Amino acid sequence: MLKTKLTERLGIRHPVLLAPMGMVSGGALAAAVSAHGGLGLIGGGYADPAWLEREFKAAGNQRVGCGFITWALAKRPEALDVALAHAPAAVMLSFGDAAPFIARIKAAGAVAICQVQTVAQAKTVIDEGADIVVAQGTEAGGHGGRRSTMPLVPAIADLAAASGRDVPVVAAGGIIDGRGLAAALMLGADGVLMGTRFYATEESLAPEAGKRRVVAASGDQTLRTRVFDIARGYDWPHEYTGRAIANRLTEEWHGREAEMATSAETEKARYAKAAAAGDIDVAVVFAGEGIDLIRSIEPAGTVLDRILREAETALARRFG
Repeated sequence: MLKTKLTERLGIRHPVLLAPMGMVSGGALAAAVSAHGGLGLIGGGYADPAWLEREFKAAGNQRVGCGFITWALAKRPEALDVALAHAPAAVMLSFGDAAPFIARIKAAGAVAICQVQTVAQAKTVIDEGADIVVAQGTEAGGHGGRRSTMPLVPAIADLAAASGRDVPVVAAGGIIDGRGLAAALMLGADGVLMGTRFYATEESLAPEAGKRRVVAASGDQTLRTRVFDIARGYDWPHEYTGRAIANRLTEEWHGREAEMATSAETEKARYAKAAAAGDIDVAVVFAGEGIDLIRSIEPAGTVLDRILREAETALARRFG
């Protein structure tokens, strides 16, 4: 087994966390990842208490955690109370000011995980008391920043080591298989956070058409864009764009976001209709650059077991 500071801190067998993909990482998927030795994080996303209740129940008796979009949680702070009532192993905060929530999370006995996209953000959350820092590179699917995983991870690992606090660092962004896990460990990370690979699993709440698109597409077809946020009516901070697979909507509007915003109501209605119909030529499929390596939709446990075998093999070949 690959034992690291992350596995010790969280009491897990393998240094792999399920990314809390909003409305995709449900209770069944989180439970499957935890059952196979990682830690599953339910995707609390935009902080819907009713959705959280349902998915924590779907996780059964498995030990899981959850994650939130921090700026959305600030608007609906009661969602954190709902999550903490289920005694999560950890709560992850991404994209916003974590300071108002870290103390509450830790006081409830959960591990506070903060995802960051810059070295400056990492310093801030370490100073604020984060227990674990996720260094997310721009290769990641969904929302993220501009820095690449390979240079960002060691920079944040060095920062954490120099902080005087024992803060594990987790790599995220473009990590799909065991080679990615092995590479992250060599960069100084203590584990990985993986989303896109678990999007295309049997337990994922993603639409089946979206899963099939991930399997069929290439990372060359992904792009970072604000188009889908405008179409969905989400007021994301401009520094965070979403990486998704290009489709008809991005072909029409990417690069013309200001013009699109003037037709926002029409586009929102169009998008809602497409999403309800499962039309992924208009509706979003968030996915990272590593999708070239995803070749099938499988059970999450099968995926995780293979990732660990591949990582051990890669490390043994390099250092055996």
